[in-house]
Amino acid sequence: NYLYNLLRKPGRFLGNHSNNTKVLTKEYYKKKIIDLRADMAKEKEAKKRDNERYAALIKGASTPSSKASYRKRKIDAAASHDRDIERYKRQIEDAKEALARLKK
Repeated sequence: NYLYNLLRKPGRFLGNHSNNTKVLTKEYYKKKIIDLRADMAKEKEAKKRDNERYAALIKGASTPSSKASYRKRKIDAAASHDRDIERYKRQIEDAKEALARLKK
């Protein structure tokens, strides 16, 4: 939450306000965007792996109730991944906006 608030309010300081504080820089936001994009790619891969795993479980399920249970878990897992991907997208947009404000 602390870092998220810092992203939303550029120009704030990291750490305490002593002599060794540093202002958030353009390089910080550029690195943040790169890191967030990498995290989003990992999340998409995890979603793909989970989908394949649940598809195999559904195909191999022996009873209708276990098939239904796996289907429900597959849907829930995909929704969770989708929420995480959307969160990364929002964070990237916030970082881009903060970077644009710094460049002005």
